[in-house]
Amino acid sequence: MPRILSVSLLALALFTVTFAVNLQAPLYDVYASKSDVGAMAVTVAFAAYVGGLMPTLLLLGGVSDRIGRRLPLALALVIGTVATALLVLRPVWTSLVIARALLGIGTGLATPAGTAYMAEILGETRTRSAALIVTSATSLGFGGGALATGVSLGLQGPTLLPASFVVFFLAAPLLALIAFCLPKLDHPQAISIVRLPVFPAGTWMFGAAMALAWSTTGMTIAVVPLELAANDLGGWTGLVIFLAIFVGFLCQPLARRMSNTSALALGFILIPLGFVVLLMGVWLKILVLVLLGTCITSAASYGFTYLASLAEVSLRAPNERARATAGLFVYAYLGFSIPVIASGGLADLLGLLPAMIAFGAGQLAVTLGILRLWKRRSAYKPS
Repeated sequence: MPRILSVSLLALALFTVTFAVNLQAPLYDVYASKSDVGAMAVTVAFAAYVGGLMPTLLLLGGVSDRIGRRLPLALALVIGTVATALLVLRPVWTSLVIARALLGIGTGLATPAGTAYMAEILGETRTRSAALIVTSATSLGFGGGALATGVSLGLQGPTLLPASFVVFFLAAPLLALIAFCLPKLDHPQAISIVRLPVFPAGTWMFGAAMALAWSTTGMTIAVVPLELAANDLGGWTGLVIFLAIFVGFLCQPLARRMSNTSALALGFILIPLGFVVLLMGVWLKILVLVLLGTCITSAASYGFTYLASLAEVSLRAPNERARATAGLFVYAYLGFSIPVIASGGLADLLGLLPAMIAFGAGQLAVTLGILRLWKRRSAYKPS
């Protein structure tokens, strides 16, 4: 199979796996209303994704070293299909929790395997190009699912089976079969099937940045839509979630031209700036500010921080790339889940806006603390 075709099909498979993750996001309020639950329950369902993903990353992040790269990709596509079908058959909160957990398992299988596989297809000399393709495909997937459902609902009207679901049901099983037609470039090893993640020396800062950046994205995806719905702006949810990720994709070529540390530093600046702008938009009920803030946080999370971090761990662990990628995502998804759940609980007690203000204050404090520690460690680094 020609290399360009292999790269394209692998990127499409990764896109489709992540496309399923936020496919149901514009329907969160519908699932919640059917089960009569509040903001805390919605954020718990949102974070159930991490509940499925984290054990998969911790225990099976390097499983593709044992069973090959193609099987985890195919399994992820099948799992995504089952999870989405469950929401169609039983569109309630409990189904959302189960579906999100299944989607987390799928992502935990696909992303480490896909990252390692892309580097193997392109060759060791093009590690950064491989990272760019993976981050582009997954960024488009994470954002594209929500946008596709938002557009479908806008065209079809209220429905629990939007056209975006139908397209996914057609594409995912087909790609699962195609995955086995991709070239077999890896050499499965006779090792334990349980493969713990690794954390390459010198990459803690990149992991911390991912946790901070993705906590902001988690708030944008899980909590901001609830506030939009409360202000009769629920129809903009799909676009907000899409922008929360897509603008980052647009920034990745620029991030590629920068050193990993420079891209990371810029990400640290943009993360709190973007959330402040978004928060002002929610507070003043100015949609333009909400969209602008979302774009800025997206540039930080899925643009500069994501690409720099994935490229750095890939470079520092060439022989353990799948496990190192799993380690990076452990950082990312801890940030993606815990602050969001805490904010959901606070929202039920005090309201959505106070919860967002509290998150913003905590985010700024953590950012300043990490930057101070980074500067201190850099100052003592031997020359």
